[in-house]
Amino acid sequence: MTMQREAEGAPPQLGAKQKRTIAGGAIGTLMEYFDYYLYGLAAATVFPHVFFSGDSEFVAQLSSFASFAVGFLFRPLGGLVFGAIGDRLGRKVTLLVTVIGMGLSTAAIGLIPSDAAIGATAPILLILMRMLQGLFVGGEMGGAATMVVEHAPVGRRGFFGAFLISGAGIANVLSAGMFAGLGAGPESFFMTWGWRIPFVFSLVLSIIAILLRRHLEESEEFQEHARNAAAATTKARSPLLEVFRHPKNTILGILIGLPQSIAGYIVLTYGLAYMVAEGTAASVGFLGTMIVGLLQIVIAPAYGALSDKVGRRTVYIAGCVGFAVLVWPTFLLYSTESAGLIWLGMVVGFVIPGVAMQATLSTMLTEMFDVEQRTTGVNIGYQLSNTLGGGLAPLIATALVGWASGSIWPVIVYVVAICLIGAIATAAASIRPDTANAGRLHEKVAH
Repeated sequence: MTMQREAEGAPPQLGAKQKRTIAGGAIGTLMEYFDYYLYGLAAATVFPHVFFSGDSEFVAQLSSFASFAVGFLFRPLGGLVFGAIGDRLGRKVTLLVTVIGMGLSTAAIGLIPSDAAIGATAPILLILMRMLQGLFVGGEMGGAATMVVEHAPVGRRGFFGAFLISGAGIANVLSAGMFAGLGAGPESFFMTWGWRIPFVFSLVLSIIAILLRRHLEESEEFQEHARNAAAATTKARSPLLEVFRHPKNTILGILIGLPQSIAGYIVLTYGLAYMVAEGTAASVGFLGTMIVGLLQIVIAPAYGALSDKVGRRTVYIAGCVGFAVLVWPTFLLYSTESAGLIWLGMVVGFVIPGVAMQATLSTMLTEMFDVEQRTTGVNIGYQLSNTLGGGLAPLIATALVGWASGSIWPVIVYVVAICLIGAIATAAASIRPDTANAGRLHEKVAH
């Protein structure tokens, strides 16, 4: 009966175990994006005044985005450390440690005094906590994506994997909503204590994540691998060494992830600083980010389901092309100072192309690596692309616009170049035969 429903194209029926796995994976992605979107919003609007107040406005903004980039530098290290743990000891262990670390480091950022109170110690502490945040975030996506996709039925992996990005949409709504609500009051309160509340709130999310993840079970695929490894007479290779036995997919995985990694941080994070510099109130950007998040929650699974029908490559490459074409109209809309047009720009620039890439990437990366090195492989591709792309994107965009005396054109060229690299790498990647065209394979199985 289940096969008949799926063959007829009916929505997938989720079992209790699958629902727990999706919820457990999505809560970590929610935390990952909540922490990073929150830091991005604060880096664009608050941190230049709280932690870098002794500098000129341009230098303070540049320094703030530099601290934002620092967290990404530690994400690959976290990906390697927690990827190895996940591939050897199980995905569940990794997923519990990462949410605890993310919650504690993010909450600590909200407790750091301003530079007016403790001088240069304030930005130093900010950077140290940002490093820790990056380390724990680095191990999150690989474990979550692997856990969710391995539990998904053949032909539905794109749909299941995309729920992680629905978690990111909730994070968008939550982080921007809290900033918008707290920012609606007196500016003096927001700039001293108000902005800190969402950071400390990360502890609450951490507790929820622990409660959801403590009941997760390893997939049958991983359990079989663990049994075979235990029975083997030869010593298992390191997951990292196993990954680099397939250098083509490892390198391509990094290049593939670049366009999706810069999409949110160019359109939403740098875009917020850009529109504020153009004279728009920050609250307009906060509300627009909430709108984006709400749309992301429902559109991500739709893109994932589409990738099950037409293939991951098709959807991802279309997202790359769409982002390259739509980024210029997005910034034209940002320059209007009209709230409605700015919100349209955020949807056009991120929801349409960016969510298409994000909803497809994690599943596609898991399909590029075998079970014994899958968490490590996904982490390397995802985290290095986010470090080289998203982490540096606001800093690069700020520097390019400063160099061009306020012109946005260098940023447009930068985005187009990254999208071209990502599209070519996606076309060249090797995907496991049983999931390269999951929709067609599933149709054969159903018949």
